[in-house]
Amino acid sequence: MAPEPAPLDAPEPAPLDAPEPALLDAPDPALPDAPEPALLDAPEPVLLDALGPRGEFRARNRQLVTDVTGRPAAELSLVPPPFISRTLSALRRAEPAPADERVRRIAAAADLFATGTVAGQSVAEYCLLVSRVGGVPITEVTSAVDRIAERLRDIGTGIAQARPAGAVTDWRDPLARSGRAAHTRRGHVFAVHAAGNHPGTHSLWPEALALGYRVAVRPSRREPFTPHRLVTALRLAGFGNDEVTLLPTDHTGADGVLRGADLGMVYGGEDVVRKYGADPTVLLQGPGRSKILLTADVDWHDHLDTIVDSIAGRGGTGCVNATAVLVEGDPTPLCEALAERFSALPSLPPDHPKAVLPVQPAAGARALAEYVGRRAGDARPWLGADTVADELGDGSAVLRPAVHQVDRADAPHLGAELPFPCVWVAPWRPTDGIAPLRDSLVLTALTRQEELLDRLLAEPTIANLYVGDHPTHWMRPGLPHDGYLSDFLMRTKTVVRD
Repeated sequence: MAPEPAPLDAPEPAPLDAPEPALLDAPDPALPDAPEPALLDAPEPVLLDALGPRGEFRARNRQLVTDVTGRPAAELSLVPPPFISRTLSALRRAEPAPADERVRRIAAAADLFATGTVAGQSVAEYCLLVSRVGGVPITEVTSAVDRIAERLRDIGTGIAQARPAGAVTDWRDPLARSGRAAHTRRGHVFAVHAAGNHPGTHSLWPEALALGYRVAVRPSRREPFTPHRLVTALRLAGFGNDEVTLLPTDHTGADGVLRGADLGMVYGGEDVVRKYGADPTVLLQGPGRSKILLTADVDWHDHLDTIVDSIAGRGGTGCVNATAVLVEGDPTPLCEALAERFSALPSLPPDHPKAVLPVQPAAGARALAEYVGRRAGDARPWLGADTVADELGDGSAVLRPAVHQVDRADAPHLGAELPFPCVWVAPWRPTDGIAPLRDSLVLTALTRQEELLDRLLAEPTIANLYVGDHPTHWMRPGLPHDGYLSDFLMRTKTVVRD
């Protein structure tokens, strides 16, 4: 079997390569008792075919996908470069349906994805597979399904909010008689190297379909079930096989998917940033390094729930989970409170109804714990590397939260982002300025200082600013994640007509 490319799929585990964004509310750690979910009865792995321009394609070269205990869960067909080349040519020849029809189809696909039997799987069977293979708590997977569907059902509103207010979408628009900006595509084919850390990342790329792009998705071997289900649902809803495809492939093929498209989006960590950072045709979805700032004019006790939720909500696997908290004053009492709250979280298999923490194969979890220990250096461990990997005895281990206290706001630890709840807490003084807060996908600012908020909003490297009690993973349909996707996919040109 061909190996999966390390730069494009986060290895299991990848200490600094934890993409993607989770989009959903944190699970409640105090869920009522519920029956244990039944294990899948089928002894054979699920066969996940590629989805090409002529329909399903079962390749001779297949990648075994295992769950967190090491048991086979699926066989993923890996397509060769010639198949990729032919697929991208077919996408380029295809003509998109009218805009209203595209939006209607995506809304219909949302219902199929969230409630239907797709590719022979019910939504319950799909959720269980995602949880057992990806290690995401089952409650979070089911919540993700609802959130993806919500966003896709309202995708027309989302792309309309992203469009410049003065722009039209068709030269036939009567407003074009006096001259208008027209919102047009920068290309025709869009490639996605998908993330595998959380299903919610797949709510973003369908916007390209809504805008008229033809889309090729290269799934992650870590969790290929969500893109396979979504692409299948989109096809069942009316999109042609030559409009949206699923191209599982190896390292050589993965590069070919990007090269053959007009524009692409890639999830990953620092290695991906180094590889594609200078390419203007590739949109990077890299580490989020989301943060929380607490100034002296607020009492952190009043905001502890928000801080805990920002760090560990949704399993703490996403780029929108907080990885650094900066505190004006002594951060020690907050560290103590965080350690107490996180110590009370249960260690459970991912498909348990009360699971709230991510699970990974035991060997990978131990490697992550060792990395945390090396990265922590002389930082004060409140919950240290020795408690990160909590083995369940079945070949898997829960990734338990880590809390470390550092002694200055510019400590290099604050740049470490890991695929589980891991937070670095540092002191902050007004003389430190906003430099320690830069390069943040989300910054939750717990402060009443309006001048400081003005500076934070104006800072170009802070993508999203939440003021007050809003966890860093807060999102709503129609609002930008790291800017609007259409900022990258579209351009405006002047059109005037008789």
